[in-house]
Amino acid sequence: MATTDLRKTLMVEPGHRVRLSDLDPAAKFGFEKGSAADLTAKNLERMTDLQDRLWAEAKRSVLIVLQGIDAAGKDGTIHKVMEAFNPQGCPVSSFKVPNSEELAHDFLWRIHKRVPGKGEIGIFNRSHYEDVLVVRVHGLVPKSVWSKRYAEINAFEQILADSGTTIIKLFLSIDREEQRQRFQERYDDPKKRWKFSMGDLDERKLWDQYQAAFDDMLSKTSTDWAPWYVIPANRNWLRNLAVSTIVADTLEGLKPAYPPEPDLPKDLLIE
Repeated sequence: MATTDLRKTLMVEPGHRVRLSDLDPAAKFGFEKGSAADLTAKNLERMTDLQDRLWAEAKRSVLIVLQGIDAAGKDGTIHKVMEAFNPQGCPVSSFKVPNSEELAHDFLWRIHKRVPGKGEIGIFNRSHYEDVLVVRVHGLVPKSVWSKRYAEINAFEQILADSGTTIIKLFLSIDREEQRQRFQERYDDPKKRWKFSMGDLDERKLWDQYQAAFDDMLSKTSTDWAPWYVIPANRNWLRNLAVSTIVADTLEGLKPAYPPEPDLPKDLLIE
């Protein structure tokens, strides 16, 4: 498969039902690790150039949403792929348990404040989708409340898109055995043990409930203006290739351009 086909292959077609159990999180699509690394490096070069143009143009923004079960590789994706971006124009937001001020507002209030401004590429490490995932799985609000949030999220993202924000939603998919191995590696490595907590094992017991919630999220909120991409993430190198290809191709499609040169004197000697 050519990299130009990855974006279309991994996109969740709006209106179609998704079942993660039907998708292979270890898929390679004919790529090999060595050649994939070279292709990823070229994508990162494209991303750097395109971000610079987007920043200089200052007319539009891009929002990258990363979701996935614990240990799916969200942090690793930011570290290995989004390193192509100048951090001055690339704010990263991580959404944890809402504080008292955030709980006093609607569930999207804290999200809207973090949306990137014109010229920026913003990254959400987890996002507003937690309100149809962990909130649903743990029964933090009744079904009559969280079930309405799919339509509310779609409307919110439509507003962003209409206002000039291109939304790239990436779901990192791993299987249960891969998660087990990654948890074990975290526990066994003194440098990574800080990332492990016993609460991770409690959440792991809810694997099937999360998979059902993911299926609904992907099926009900992949839209023409903000489609989801399901990234096979068992292999980090394939994950990096897929994410960098989708992001670079999407940015390229925006055709960001440097603004016209200002009307300056033909010869200027600055003392």
